[in-house]
Amino acid sequence: MSIKVGDKLPDATFMEMTADGPAPVSMADVFGGKTVALFAVPGAFTPTCSAKHLPGFVEKLGDLKDKGVDDVVCTSVNDVFVMGAWGKSAGADGKVRMLADGNGTFAKAIGLEMDGSGFGMGQRSQRYSMIVKDGVVTELNVEQGGEFKVSSADYMLGQL
Repeated sequence: MSIKVGDKLPDATFMEMTADGPAPVSMADVFGGKTVALFAVPGAFTPTCSAKHLPGFVEKLGDLKDKGVDDVVCTSVNDVFVMGAWGKSAGADGKVRMLADGNGTFAKAIGLEMDGSGFGMGQRSQRYSMIVKDGVVTELNVEQGGEFKVSSADYMLGQL
């Protein structure tokens, strides 16, 4: 069963690349007492994710913050090294937190995993975005199939 509006996010641990190397990040660290724009992509460095999804949130960061978002977070079922490198190459450092869900634990816990085996990608996250206030989902936008419409930064701005 997928997570829905009104649900509290389950406890999970992400990994984040820091100046000192990979570090675990708890849900409380990410979402506690904050309004967070969270978006997930099927894979770092993949075409839509790199050309549209992540750049849109980097570009609209100021607009999101103006509408009450404290942090913008990107997650993917990739390892922390890949997420760190992707963030750097996309100009997201210091703007969008790049959190690795390397084993897909978070994606599975919220029921938004997908099987990308047909593309040689294994188990991944679906493409989605959500607004989370103090750990509770207030908006949820899950893409259908290979679409990129409702999980964009522009769409989210219309919800805030």
